[in-house]
Amino acid sequence: MNRFKVDRARCINCGLCAADCPSRIIDMTDEGPVVTRPNGLKCIRCQHCLAICPKGAVSVVGVGPEDCMLGQGALPEAQKVGYLMKSRRSIRRYKPEDLDPVLIKELLDTASYAPTGKNARRVLFTVIDNREAMDKFRAKAMELLARRLRDGEPFARMEDFAGHLKVWETKKADSIFRGAPHLLVASAPKDCPTPEADCLIALSYFELLAQAHGVGTVWAGVGKWMMTLVVPELRAVLGIPDDHVIGYAMAFGKPQVTYTRIPKHAAFETVNVSL
Repeated sequence: MNRFKVDRARCINCGLCAADCPSRIIDMTDEGPVVTRPNGLKCIRCQHCLAICPKGAVSVVGVGPEDCMLGQGALPEAQKVGYLMKSRRSIRRYKPEDLDPVLIKELLDTASYAPTGKNARRVLFTVIDNREAMDKFRAKAMELLARRLRDGEPFARMEDFAGHLKVWETKKADSIFRGAPHLLVASAPKDCPTPEADCLIALSYFELLAQAHGVGTVWAGVGKWMMTLVVPELRAVLGIPDDHVIGYAMAFGKPQVTYTRIPKHAAFETVNVSL
């Protein structure tokens, strides 16, 4: 049950909660909004009813107005948000320093507000939060890659991965995870409505807030291929459940570089539809 409750002393029977409910399970009565038991089973736990109530009369899924932040008046200027998005760069050089664990937790907690298909909210963040552990993971990944290249069957992009291994063995440089001190892997159960999309959206949330805090990130596509197609044993190393889809991986940490300008990019092609 969704535990839908209404403070009758506060409720003004405006009907906003019922009108905004995605599942249309709130009925308006003379006494105010109600959710019957059969309808409550259809609740997707989005909390729209709680968020939209102007009087703070609604509680749902065990969350009340007193547990929430006020959303009005706290938004940043649109121009600054646009600047943040345009100035994002893929960071491939990092300082050999750990981020503050409190900051990492803030980034992960905020990224958990990302939308998911049907509000499933089943994304799993697997994070390496210290450089010592990341160095061990890096070494293990390269060890398993070397074994696969030596003993395994040919695979897609085999020459590329052989090149990454050569860089590691000859220069002790990590061209897969870019020497970053931290790694974040987003995964979700295969039976989610939209597992891969959920992961990508969540990582985008993480990245934008990381950028605002001066934290560098890079979408580790080669690392994702490595974990999913080349060395799947890395899933077990990271403890990612077998029934999960790995959406993507992101390396992050304190950037060793500073970019002084925003390059000019052409806009994506746009097609206006008129019916």
